[in-house]
Amino acid sequence: MNENHSGTHGAVRYGERAMTRAEKAARIRQILDDLYPQPPLPLRHQDPYTLLIAVLLSAQCTDERVNRVTPELFSLARKPEEMARLSVARIRGVIRSCGLAETKAKAIRRLSQILVEEHGGQVPNSFEDLEALPGVGHKTASVVMVQGFGQSAFPVDTHIHRLAARWGLSPGTNVERTERDLKRLFPSESWGAVHLQIIYFGREHCPARGHDLTGCPICSWAASRKRIREESPPRPRR
Repeated sequence: MNENHSGTHGAVRYGERAMTRAEKAARIRQILDDLYPQPPLPLRHQDPYTLLIAVLLSAQCTDERVNRVTPELFSLARKPEEMARLSVARIRGVIRSCGLAETKAKAIRRLSQILVEEHGGQVPNSFEDLEALPGVGHKTASVVMVQGFGQSAFPVDTHIHRLAARWGLSPGTNVERTERDLKRLFPSESWGAVHLQIIYFGREHCPARGHDLTGCPICSWAASRKRIREESPPRPRR
């Protein structure tokens, strides 16, 4: 890793001034590019439709669990026409370990029917049409747009929202604000990669709890001293 990735704790300063958010984002991107030069999408899929279903299933479920479930589901139905012919009970039986199985099964069957009836069996490549589908929110639509169609989108889930606040890239008031801030800080052609890089970095280096910010490749210099104090694990009593 580049030696510039280490740094003093608290605010990084260039001479006598504090680092701007844009400068901080540029340094974070360099670190992420070094660690994950070509981040793969963690959800296995073959096309925009199977990606859409996998992302829908990932709500409140781990990617690992989704990847265990989708091979069986897609062996039964890989196209909207095939999925629409399955019963909700059949779909639910396959995806039951993902959680919220009843709700997700109904959404998968109904959105598949809508794709057949209104979109010629194809996944639409617009936010408006995607977000009109059952079970598809803005984050899911963003993943499909950027990873399935190569369109400019920056999916922000709770993990990215948390890290953006921890690193001082956004005040963290809500996911919508975080998305706007990150889009301003990173070039649009990097959004798809940065989204995945932050996810991998959070899993491997920056967990939500019990995290030593002072030893983190990014938190050690990007987080404020106040943030480091607030998140430091309590010292054992003597």
